[in-house]
Amino acid sequence: MAFEEFLHGLAGYTALAVEGVAVVIIAYGGLEALVHVIGHVLRGNTSPAGWRKSVFVRLGVWLLLGLLFALAADIVRSVISPTWNDIGQLAAIAVIRTFLNHFLERDLDEFSSEDAPVPEHS
Repeated sequence: MAFEEFLHGLAGYTALAVEGVAVVIIAYGGLEALVHVIGHVLRGNTSPAGWRKSVFVRLGVWLLLGLLFALAADIVRSVISPTWNDIGQLAAIAVIRTFLNHFLERDLDEFSSEDAPVPEHS
């Protein structure tokens, strides 16, 4: 029984750490996007040039990565209390995040395949 409690505790801390990574990744992506937008606005560059696409694509990549970490945390957390209710909630969360991931990836692919090149991080 002690080993099982140890595993539950380890799974809880692991899920919390992975969720923390997801938060940091998404916060970093949002902050990076905000800095780029403010920089362009302060320079008076408000024309619909490729910089908006660049910001969108970069933020989308960070969001995708954050969503994957969040889903991983949910999976690890399901080890802690695997009741049918918890498994159902995990399935619903996984489906929602998978749909978000799919549509965000599709939008990113669409933007990336357009004629205007996406500039690298500056």
